[in-house]
Amino acid sequence: MKRNLFANIAAGFAAIAMIAAVGSCGNAGQTPAETTAAQTAATDDSLQKVLDEKQLILGLDASFPPMGFTDDANEIVGFDIDVAQEVCNRLGVALVKQPINWDNKEEDLNVGKIDCIWNGMSINASRQEAMNLSEPYMNNEMIFTVPKDSGIKSMDDLKGRTVGVQAGSSAEEILQASDLFADITVTALEDNVTLLSQMELGFSDAVFLDSVVANYLITENNKDYVILPGNLEAEEYAIGFRKNDQALRDAVQKTLSEMKADGKLGEISTKWFGSDITTVK
Repeated sequence: MKRNLFANIAAGFAAIAMIAAVGSCGNAGQTPAETTAAQTAATDDSLQKVLDEKQLILGLDASFPPMGFTDDANEIVGFDIDVAQEVCNRLGVALVKQPINWDNKEEDLNVGKIDCIWNGMSINASRQEAMNLSEPYMNNEMIFTVPKDSGIKSMDDLKGRTVGVQAGSSAEEILQASDLFADITVTALEDNVTLLSQMELGFSDAVFLDSVVANYLITENNKDYVILPGNLEAEEYAIGFRKNDQALRDAVQKTLSEMKADGKLGEISTKWFGSDITTVK
């Protein structure tokens, strides 16, 4: 009895050693990072989840024209919305437009309230760390706009003035890091439309925002705003996904590239901007 017991124990240890050896051989030549990436890819059901649920939930600040905003009919429209709708059409899923508080965008993404952040979101180091970003799809500059009759002609003239900026935006981060920051009073509000209205009413002297937004609002609404010469930083827009949602990110990226190649992306850009200003490859 004892001999059989010891034999069985010995056989068990041998089997465990053999499994370990096979597992070791299977990962031979892989770095720890490569092994982790392979494990993540094997468990990444982000695309399949969207396909199974037949919807992509897009998180946005619904007051960011022309990228995504609420129109007079209370419909969420915009360049990003049109592009996302075409991507969803090609993936065979419905587009769900979910307004969010821009300050809480990463939290909403990570808890699963939304599947992506797609709303003229600028690329910066903190977002690259927190999210899985698409390739850039549009260029942008961070500029100051002022009332035409303000007497402000340059960024130097802003010293001692009040400048509005969107709370939680890359614009706020850039402004805080600038040399100008110590010489101005900053007012942070939830969205750019409100900031521009406050400027028009005289509660601030300037607004620091995306050139894409400023140019659109000035042209579309025939506003007497002017953009000051120069910018504090050039930027690029990207779509944000959860860190491990590589399959969903890649499917959207592939579809965007197909839309660029067949002319649909250029068609949507021309509708909103007068020409194809996208940078998708």
